Amino acid sequence: MFPRDFAWGASTSAYQIEGGWQADGKGPSIWDTFCHEKGGVFGNQNGDVACNSYELWEKDLECIQQLGLTHYRLSLSWARLLPDGTTRNVNQKGVQYYNRVIDDLLACNVSPMVTLYHFDLPQAIQNLGGWKSPGVATLFDSYSKFCFQTFGDRVKLWITINEPHVCAKLGHEVGIHAPGLKEKGTAAYLVGHNMLRAHSMAWHSYNSEYRATQKGAVSLALNSDWFEPLDPLRHEDVASAERDLAFTLGWFAWPVFVTGDYPELMRSAIETQSKMMGYSGNLRLPRFSKEDPPILGTADFFALNHYTSRKVKSGGCCRQMLSMKRDLDAEEVLDPSWPISGVSWLAVVPHGLRKLLKYIKDVFNNPTIYITENGFAQVGPLQIEDVERCKFYRKTILEVVKAIEEDGVNVRGYFAWSLMDNFEWTDGFSVRFGLFHVDFSGAELSRTIYRSGREYSKIISKYKSAQSGCQGFLEDDY
Repeated sequence: MFPRDFAWGASTSAYQIEGGWQADGKGPSIWDTFCHEKGGVFGNQNGDVACNSYELWEKDLECIQQLGLTHYRLSLSWARLLPDGTTRNVNQKGVQYYNRVIDDLLACNVSPMVTLYHFDLPQAIQNLGGWKSPGVATLFDSYSKFCFQTFGDRVKLWITINEPHVCAKLGHEVGIHAPGLKEKGTAAYLVGHNMLRAHSMAWHSYNSEYRATQKGAVSLALNSDWFEPLDPLRHEDVASAERDLAFTLGWFAWPVFVTGDYPELMRSAIETQSKMMGYSGNLRLPRFSKEDPPILGTADFFALNHYTSRKVKSGGCCRQMLSMKRDLDAEEVLDPSWPISGVSWLAVVPHGLRKLLKYIKDVFNNPTIYITENGFAQVGPLQIEDVERCKFYRKTILEVVKAIEEDGVNVRGYFAWSLMDNFEWTDGFSVRFGLFHVDFSGAELSRTIYRSGREYSKIISKYKSAQSGCQGFLEDDY
């Protein structure tokens, strides 16, 4: 059963909910720039206003209280706090806003989990080279120390960087996320490397300067699907699934939790493809420098963002050019028996989460795990009575119960994505993950609880009040 101090939460991020993109001295971020350069987002939408949480925070707090959450995961806008990305220019209005959010949460007995970076790099830093520049790690460390010093007396759970895999790949290889670069086969590995360096510096800064007095915990949030071979009896498919896990989860988890370096499976695959393509540039997957603080052990818990699963078979790579796809040399497919949520990429596979949790326990030395994002998408006509999403949450949480009770996985928290409908990156407002519906057509941006929100609240209430008889509650049919 869940521990008595289990974290029941919901997650959001600054750019997706806050709005106020120019309010009170905030600087521009790469997502402000990306959205204002028309064509990259559904309907040319943007996060200029989003849920207007910058002005309507009290409404968000009411939603949090209505759900009965014990924890709330939010991110800080680097550019709202430090408009040019450096501590030379501190925006006190931004500091006041986040102080109010944190203080209000604590007054309501809700613990904040704070993410320092959730995709929205200050444009001023992008102008200096962004995450491709080695110097970005030092700038991030300075920003992190500013946040630890300013908010760390009240924040006990920190995430340095959210989904470095997504930032690196979608922002610098595929180009569908900000900053929109398409430097195939090179930039993403460099970006991922600098993100790990930045995370490591921030963790070491917290560990040496703040941990003794603040007594918090620091990690980074890693995203991963569950991958398994299309044909478990075919060696090529088994190897491809292992490679997919190495290139997705292992890329960042292996250095932090296992060896201090990238998975050898990943490095050897990249170097093999480099030789085959006659690549004569610098090492595409960089080596960690002894001049930087060590990366191994720089996580106090394992933060996992998980949404779906994939079957994997060999092949499917692009033979014509250097790319991450060619390096991976694997093709992901959907099992036709898996239901699909509102978006084509999100197959509903609750048991995949349990398998991934067991994999993390076995491979990454049985860490404490917080599931920091997990959710179900809705598109099309509004469905306040979102029965399928209700089923998703019940089945998924039941799989978490099984992982804890039957597999011995040390799961200490579950955060639904997301508290409310918001700006879903390139999908704009066309895709809804919220436990609360937001009426983006009205100036008031009213929040209305979905049925799934009510059901999630019931689950939380059951587990908070009693530690028995809840499995049957989760297994109830509709």
